[in-house]
Amino acid sequence: MSYSQEEKGPRYCDYEGYDYREAFWAGKHREYEDMVERIALRRLLPPTGKRLLDIGAGFGRLADLYSGYDEVILLDPAKSLLRQARERLGDRGFIYVAGNVYQLPLADASVDVALTIRVLHHLTDIPLAFREIRRVLRPKGRYILEYANKRNLKAMLRYFVHRGVDPFSHEPYEFVPLNFDFHPAYVERELLMAGFAPTHQLSTSIFRLAILKRLIPVRLLATLDGWLQRPTAPLKLGPSIFLEAIPVGDFPVRESHALFRCPLCYSTNLYEQGSVLLCQNCGRAWPIEDGIYVFKTPDK
Repeated sequence: MSYSQEEKGPRYCDYEGYDYREAFWAGKHREYEDMVERIALRRLLPPTGKRLLDIGAGFGRLADLYSGYDEVILLDPAKSLLRQARERLGDRGFIYVAGNVYQLPLADASVDVALTIRVLHHLTDIPLAFREIRRVLRPKGRYILEYANKRNLKAMLRYFVHRGVDPFSHEPYEFVPLNFDFHPAYVERELLMAGFAPTHQLSTSIFRLAILKRLIPVRLLATLDGWLQRPTAPLKLGPSIFLEAIPVGDFPVRESHALFRCPLCYSTNLYEQGSVLLCQNCGRAWPIEDGIYVFKTPDK
């Protein structure tokens, strides 16, 4: 796997050039995770809406769940994954954007729903990410996120037999470079600080054990997981937590008729000119490559 990180500013994973679809999701070894995440997302995602933003969309694994939306923005740092998404999904109803969550190239209050599924564990600056997502959401929008749960049942059992790290500490734990587990209290605190109120939660992937996947049919395992997602949510025992949050408080965010915002000067005065999106304020020409709006500087 090839990772790249921003040299200036917070770090994040960039899967550019890595075949995430085939290397991670192909075959049956991740079928259970895909099924239970879809169950959770169907429960939390409003079925219809105007504009949805999938941050860290990759090759568009979950895009078939967004059919009730007029416009879907698939955003990811990796152009190679977005090319795969465009080949699979086409252009109708989809906008492909190469960029990162710390500098979302979108106007204030420009989306109705934002998603980060399997994204937060690759970020070093959660507060900044939450503030950016809060900025681009409309006042009555919804933010649906998933995070890797630090105090899941397996982690607690390992800790009690002196084989794991402290799952009760609120600080994020980086178990390998740019892969973090988060305590639920930490995530909820940072959401509140960023101007979100957590609402519904689900505890998922409860049966994420290799031996169970071998012994029990995956569809049965996913069905059992689906039955338990809501009842076990208050306990937060699963290794993956899904959460819905809504914007609250008085934030100086005004709904914009523009879609894009220049990441350098923050102007929304951009227009397409040939194969670039030209910022009328600072003069920066952002490339449009293979149908993808690219908001990445050359060294990132």
